[in-house]
Amino acid sequence: MISQENVYKIGILGKPHGIKGELSFMFNDDVFDRVDADYLIILIDGILVPFYIEEYRFHGNDTALVKFYDIDDSDRARDLTGCEVYFPKALSDVDEFDNSWESIVGFDVFNGDNYIGAISSVDTSTENILLSVSTNDGNEILIPAAEEFMKNIDADKNKLVMELPDGLLDV
Repeated sequence: MISQENVYKIGILGKPHGIKGELSFMFNDDVFDRVDADYLIILIDGILVPFYIEEYRFHGNDTALVKFYDIDDSDRARDLTGCEVYFPKALSDVDEFDNSWESIVGFDVFNGDNYIGAISSVDTSTENILLSVSTNDGNEILIPAAEEFMKNIDADKNKLVMELPDGLLDV
């Protein structure tokens, strides 16, 4: 069984393209092309499932048209529309944290020795990247992912140690 700790999100599947099972794939990391991957992992009903790639071709800078084995018509392809696409960290071609900000989702965040919470998502839609952190009391706080705040990333322990300015967590 594939676990969430061993993969990171690289995109989402869009609507079918044509009638032979091809799907649009909007990606934020083209690692599948750089390492010539045989498969992608798709999240279906909470389960990570590998789908072997029959062929793909780029359709713009951040979109590809992908055809998976055994997905041979638009009806079967439509069932995958909206599914998140993941890639195995072990097959990646660069250091884990250079792949994608998504690779640190789930990491525990500390301000020095003080536990803040776990990273639930990363907002990369603006120039200032924000970590959304779920605290133990059920709140969500946003923390800037500024390099000067990040002191240590321990991938083995899924731990991010930061040194945040006084008052930042009170905002």
